[in-house]
Amino acid sequence: MSIIIKSEEEIEIMRESGLINAEVRNVLYHTIEEGISGIELDNIARKEIESRGGTPTFPGYSPFNKPPYPGAICFSVNHQLVHGIPSKYILQNGDIVSIDLGVTYRNYVSDAAFTKGVGVISKKALDLINTTKNAMEAGIKELIDGNFLGNVSNAIEIHAKNYGIIREYGGHGVGRNMHEDPHVPNYGSKNSGIKIQKGMVLAIEPMLALGSIENHEDEDQWTVVMTDHSLAAHFEETVAITDDKPYILTKKENNGE
Repeated sequence: MSIIIKSEEEIEIMRESGLINAEVRNVLYHTIEEGISGIELDNIARKEIESRGGTPTFPGYSPFNKPPYPGAICFSVNHQLVHGIPSKYILQNGDIVSIDLGVTYRNYVSDAAFTKGVGVISKKALDLINTTKNAMEAGIKELIDGNFLGNVSNAIEIHAKNYGIIREYGGHGVGRNMHEDPHVPNYGSKNSGIKIQKGMVLAIEPMLALGSIENHEDEDQWTVVMTDHSLAAHFEETVAITDDKPYILTKKENNGE
């Protein structure tokens, strides 16, 4: 494991990247409605990122010999967990959609995601969305210099205990690369793992499902779907560890909560 500690200057650049990310996510959040397609949202994201001086991080990304990722966003609907490729699918009333967005600015990446309901959604879907967001926020509060990384994972797990916590995917370090060490599981034991240090920058991203945690990649080699077709939700913020509290780089108004 090779954890890259960021300087204050690097964190400030990442904050600028994060602000672009936050602004574009806000545009997307308020654009999502019944009748819009994934491709339309992807085109909006590209234009909004570039108009602010950033570059979409995701296009061309190709880990583990996968085909290069084509989209500026990940567009995952209903039982699609993560990494959904923007498509012609038109959002319908009652859908839930997860949008993941990466922005590169001055060679530094910010990574964030949210899930939103389209029109009127079921109470089960709304509770899933709210719990996933709350679990992320609980994990972020544990990002304190000197704390154990396992306490972040444990806080997420406690808040998400009534849902399926996805095992294969989790948070990660962020910097010049979208995925850096360490891996941050969404489950774990208290007072375990490495010590969190000032200057670390981590993406905290719980992914929860209403049913079984079993999942698989679709034929496109990217889209991860829940095997039982249960609904799934996903939230993510990029956070820097500072002297006194977590510094959420991908949030317009930052209060560490």
